[in-house]
Amino acid sequence: MHNIWVIASREFKQYFVSPLAYAMAAMLYLILGFLFYVNINFGLQNGQITPDGRIVIGPMITILVFITPLITMRLLADEQRMGTMELLLTAPVRDFELVVGKWLGALGFIIAVLIPTWIYPLIMNWMTQPGIDQGVLVTAYLGLALLMSAMLGVGTFVSGLFKNPFVAFLATEAVILGLWVVGALGSGSGTVSQVAGYLGLVDHYYNNLYRGVLQITDVTYYISLTVLALFLGAQVIQARRWG
Repeated sequence: MHNIWVIASREFKQYFVSPLAYAMAAMLYLILGFLFYVNINFGLQNGQITPDGRIVIGPMITILVFITPLITMRLLADEQRMGTMELLLTAPVRDFELVVGKWLGALGFIIAVLIPTWIYPLIMNWMTQPGIDQGVLVTAYLGLALLMSAMLGVGTFVSGLFKNPFVAFLATEAVILGLWVVGALGSGSGTVSQVAGYLGLVDHYYNNLYRGVLQITDVTYYISLTVLALFLGAQVIQARRWG
């Protein structure tokens, strides 16, 4: 556990000295701020503001689908590109500890970026009567954290497959979009359709968590996908250790 914490802390701090990380955060805040302003302004002109604290979460998901691969692309690929992976493999660190530490550092960074977005629901709560439904908002943000955990896990795993961070970015984007699209095939009643619907990355979020419904199947899906991705990432590192 100590090794995981050390690696996670190192990765977390590296994000805050990276211009790319600041650029991603700035882009997210600017887009969300603009969309929030447009929606509020439209509501004021029509004399009614819908008291929905999730006003920025919907577009946030789309933005994060493209930002997440940028966050994870260098986690393991950079270590291989710069030749530091060999040093890590000779250190007294287990493969799973290395992968989980990298993932945890990225998760800590994205949560730190998402926390300030809570200001928008707070503003809406102040502007509307009787205010927004806090239970729905909390569940939606909890679901967002689970979704990001899974996407970052996938990104960490894919990053371990390549030496080039840009290639890792493209591959991660392809996998995430693939998991998004497969959910669209789950609109039917057949077995294949039901399986596709269950595998859909964002369907578990929008169908329940986004609406304030916390179901064990959705939580299990995201946790399972995260654990599977980290396990596969550890297997990739182990293969490189003995390859």
